Amino acid sequence: MPWLMKAEPDTRIVKGKDVKFSVDDFEEMGESPWDGVRSHEAKNIMKEKMKLGDKVLFYHSNCKVPGVYALAEISKEGYPDYTSWDPSHPYFDAKSDQSNPTWYMVSVRFIARLQHPVTLSFIKSLVGKAAPPGPISYIGAAGLKAIQSMALINRGRLSVQPVEQGAYDAIVALGQKGGFVEEAKTPKKRAPKEDKPAKTDAVTADGDEKPAKKAKTEPKPKAESKPKAAKAEPKPKTEPKAAPPPSNGTRRSTRLAK
Repeated sequence: MPWLMKAEPDTRIVKGKDVKFSVDDFEEMGESPWDGVRSHEAKNIMKEKMKLGDKVLFYHSNCKVPGVYALAEISKEGYPDYTSWDPSHPYFDAKSDQSNPTWYMVSVRFIARLQHPVTLSFIKSLVGKAAPPGPISYIGAAGLKAIQSMALINRGRLSVQPVEQGAYDAIVALGQKGGFVEEAKTPKKRAPKEDKPAKTDAVTADGDEKPAKKAKTEPKPKAESKPKAAKAEPKPKTEPKAAPPPSNGTRRSTRLAK
């Protein structure tokens, strides 16, 4: 039976240690024990139900764009999660007894990245649809129905959850073929663009009244009175005072040097 297993790709410090585990980390490691799970339901799944070779959808959780990012498989069946006995581990459990372990884990092997990550928001957008949208018609009505019944939608918080074969196949097909909008690649910042026209549109927003504003600019001719400033031509007489500026410049340069 296929499974969906969640991991946090973003940095989160617990007891001084970063517990993040992204698809990049997983691919680099190749294989990893799935330690630190402290949910009894998830623990029971790993201890009793997961079998060697079971397929896994690797899921990014608790991040900006949650979704399925890679494929994996169970490489070792349930065994005691020894991290629960390690006081230095972020998920140490003082109540766990080595002679009668409370927590179990499995080991998981990385298989491949999905070329088109299947985001949670896209999966949720399929809820209520009677047929798959044209671009993803290849998943068929059965695939759509299987996705709509996923525990990911109905029991989102469970970190380790079962996935029906039909849903697994549909998610894998979506991840390999695409055809849907990948939100992680479509940052839309239209607000700034609208602000710019807003400044220029102030002219169109007011309609024909704007010419009146232009009329207000007519007073500029009054500014022609500036010729009076021409009378201030005697200023050249102050040219001898031009000597102080250089001294100020040198003072500023010495301050900058300091």
